[in-house]
Amino acid sequence: MKVRSTFLILVMLLLAGCTAIKLTEQGKNVRVVGRYDVAACKTIGTTTATVTDKVAGLKRKEHIVKKDLETLARNAAVSMGGDTIVPQGKIEGGKLTFKVYKCLGR
Repeated sequence: MKVRSTFLILVMLLLAGCTAIKLTEQGKNVRVVGRYDVAACKTIGTTTATVTDKVAGLKRKEHIVKKDLETLARNAAVSMGGDTIVPQGKIEGGKLTFKVYKCLGR
């Protein structure tokens, strides 16, 4: 019984690490750049993305959390009319704010 419980917990942890966040077709056209790459762009606004940074009490890998946050922000930028995002600051508690810009075809 103990082996079965341990196995189920391991399977749950592995599955929980898989992301279900999908980049939309329009979101694929949104660029993630640094703040110096938007000098000639129009500021649209900001969006804050939030994901779970812990699963079953264990921290998720930072690069996976970052990818998920960028995916959410890219999808949000589309609905705001933007085509470029710039992360603001560092990831804290699974949350990151992005500035949204319109750069291409202004």
